[in-house]
Amino acid sequence: MAKHHLRLGGGVATKGKLWSRDWFAGAVFCGLFVVLAYLIFPGSSGSLERITYDAGVGINDRKPSADIAVIAIDDQSIENLGRWPWPRSLHADMIDKLTEAGAKVIGNTIFYLEAQTDPGQLELQSLLQQFESSSLASQAREESVALEALMSEAERRPGSGPSAVALANLTRQYRDSALFNRLPEDLQNLENGLRSAIARLDADARLAEAYADNGRVAQAFAISPGYLRGRPDAVPPSLARARIPHEQDIDALPAQRIFATIDTLAEPAASQGHLTTLLDVDGVQRSEALVIRYFDEYYPSLALAIAMQALNLTPEDISIAPGRLDMGGLSIGTSPDLRMLNHYYQDSDLPAFDIDSFFDVLVDNIPTDKYRGKIVILGATATGVGDHLPTPLGGSTAPAEVVAHTVASILSEDFYIKPAWAGLATLIALLLASLWICLGIPALGAGLAALLSLVGVATFLLVNIALIAGSALWIPLATPALLIVLGHLFMTIKSLRVTEALRASSEMESAESNRMLGIAFQGQGQLDMAFEKFRRCPRDEQILEPIYNLGLDFERKRQFTKAISAYEYVLDIQADFKDAKARAERARKLNDTVMLGGNVGAGTLMMSGEDIEKPMLGRYEVERELGKGAMGVVYLGKDPKIGRTVAIKTMALSQEFEEDELDEVKERFFREAETAGRLTHPNIVTIYDAGEEHDLAYIAMEFIKGYDLTAHTKPGKLLPPKEVLALIADAADALNYAHSNNVIHRDIKPANLMWLPDSHQVKVTDFGIARLTDSSKTKTGMVLGTPSYMSPEQLAGKKVDGRSDLFSLGVTLYQMLSGRLPFTGDSMATLMFKIANEPHAPIGDSVEGIDPRIDKVISNALAKDRERRYKQGADLARHLRILMK
Repeated sequence: MAKHHLRLGGGVATKGKLWSRDWFAGAVFCGLFVVLAYLIFPGSSGSLERITYDAGVGINDRKPSADIAVIAIDDQSIENLGRWPWPRSLHADMIDKLTEAGAKVIGNTIFYLEAQTDPGQLELQSLLQQFESSSLASQAREESVALEALMSEAERRPGSGPSAVALANLTRQYRDSALFNRLPEDLQNLENGLRSAIARLDADARLAEAYADNGRVAQAFAISPGYLRGRPDAVPPSLARARIPHEQDIDALPAQRIFATIDTLAEPAASQGHLTTLLDVDGVQRSEALVIRYFDEYYPSLALAIAMQALNLTPEDISIAPGRLDMGGLSIGTSPDLRMLNHYYQDSDLPAFDIDSFFDVLVDNIPTDKYRGKIVILGATATGVGDHLPTPLGGSTAPAEVVAHTVASILSEDFYIKPAWAGLATLIALLLASLWICLGIPALGAGLAALLSLVGVATFLLVNIALIAGSALWIPLATPALLIVLGHLFMTIKSLRVTEALRASSEMESAESNRMLGIAFQGQGQLDMAFEKFRRCPRDEQILEPIYNLGLDFERKRQFTKAISAYEYVLDIQADFKDAKARAERARKLNDTVMLGGNVGAGTLMMSGEDIEKPMLGRYEVERELGKGAMGVVYLGKDPKIGRTVAIKTMALSQEFEEDELDEVKERFFREAETAGRLTHPNIVTIYDAGEEHDLAYIAMEFIKGYDLTAHTKPGKLLPPKEVLALIADAADALNYAHSNNVIHRDIKPANLMWLPDSHQVKVTDFGIARLTDSSKTKTGMVLGTPSYMSPEQLAGKKVDGRSDLFSLGVTLYQMLSGRLPFTGDSMATLMFKIANEPHAPIGDSVEGIDPRIDKVISNALAKDRERRYKQGADLARHLRILMK
């Protein structure tokens, strides 16, 4: 019989022998994979399945319910209403407001596990006890009655003489006294007053009254999940009303202890439900335990209790069975232990549900009519009060928001189901993947096998995600997809004998190729890669010159430690090569003394000399320091390729921002620089380049032979009014152009207006840097810069547009004409208040003979309401040029 040959990746063997050997190897690999994935390391395969589940949830476009709102106990509320916990009378006030507004259901996620007693209430109770045990409350009353009886008895006995007269006078005086007429009533009034004051200070009673008046509050209680031990504690009767009837035992989430709400508040609550955090092994909340089991009784979750209230149902209307919960026509598919995979809604960049501050609602900043007919959930989101939970959508979500998502999932039937046959489907997928690895890959060419493996992986993953996003079904297929990937890799390595190939490749790599690769990497600026290639070359004289030149390049880039390593490598081969020893010593000194673009105030030392290379930033040679700014140092530089002189503004971002936000800041820095670099206008400083070198970010821009306008803002150094109007008009034109390209400066002030005296021209600078500076903070947390030029909306932290820049330009115009700022204050708070609320003094008050029409132009630019300001810079420029004529 003729032999048929099969070629796979260069290996040749008879078809029968190759097929049998590959089939056996593939089967062993698949068996080992299944054992590792599902028996030894189930968490790893589970993590992969959860990642695909989260991807499916993330692309689901289901809309959140508009009938659910969250009132958050946020940082603003804590700041205004005091430290947590608050008096429960505040909670009662909120319940009363929502009752009056007509909220359909109120879900309260705040635990009330013990009574709250006001200190004043305790003092009054002590006073009442002292009063009740005193002689005034008991003995004095009895003695007053007994004295009256004796006197009445004496009056009935006839008598005469001085004794009888004296007794009659004494009786009359006693009956006219407060002791007889007022004492009993006053004592009773005092006792009633104390009791009334104690009742008014009873915050729990006040909240219970609000609950009773509302009649539709679902109250949360806490549990401690875990396996049951011993016998159950007694459950309060108020909690027993929340029990769900059952006809069969269900292995629901067990609770080893229930932390019940105090009876004072549990009794008037319409329903109760447990609030429990259930995190998967990766710390993400994906499911809700709709029902928990406490020994032989079952209790609903808070979200389920809220949904019942919304549908006017009671626990008796709920039917539970393994993997299913039915209520009022809704059928919810769950896991066998009654966990529901709830949906997490997303609405572009906004919260899925209305989230309002507790304080704003309490003081009527937000009208309560918006909650009419809605489900309102109360809960904490403030820092240190509410523990935020990771969700499949990423980020973190407060427990009250999680409850909102869960309630919406129940009422809108937006939950996900892992059907009973999901395990069988996963098993079939694993068998198909194994057959492909054992039989399919060995029988096909390498290219076709790789293509079909890729198709198989994509099919499993897309079907997995599509079923979640489209049909709300979770069929775990990511692990079979991983089996195909690893199996294909295993079979390919086995067939290609990669180990032998790598060894042969290593032996064939010559010293010359490494040297050429090192030179190529060095020419591309990849100095570390170049050093690695050079060190693979033989340690002989041929490698000395390339590594010596590499040390020079490290010096130029201020990587002195690496320069020292390069020179020492050279000296190990030849101790007297050129001036390598002297350069190594100089590099050590430079490593300790040279700073380029460090913290402002720390100083900048630039060492120079014929034997020291000029520092480089990117492709620019640094000539000298020009000055210091808010976030870094400005240098005079030169592009050696085209001979262009530039100003280089450096920013040590790693010193200005925390490590966890550095990547985001760098991304924003380059995005802003790119945007500003597209601005081409005669009155805007041109940006040529932006980059990052070692620990510095830098922007290379047009070098201006002039200075900023700060020098002309003081009395005695002011420019002529006509020239000021011309400069500000040109600046307004520049801003008009920038705003039309959707670029906002955010930091217009004299220091950012460069003045060229020779050409009488002004140029606006620092576009793209202002937004970054605006968010930078010093070590003490103080915002950099001064708010003297900021618009009211910028001080308030609101979104700004081009009209904010025009406000700042108006402040600059006022200062350059008068020599003083339009708004001043003894403190930062006073200054900010004046900018936001008080009008500026007319410029005619401080500048004699000035055209009164300038006041109108300035007033338009400095209007508190931005709708009343100039809409665009062109309008301001036109009015200024009219005044110039």
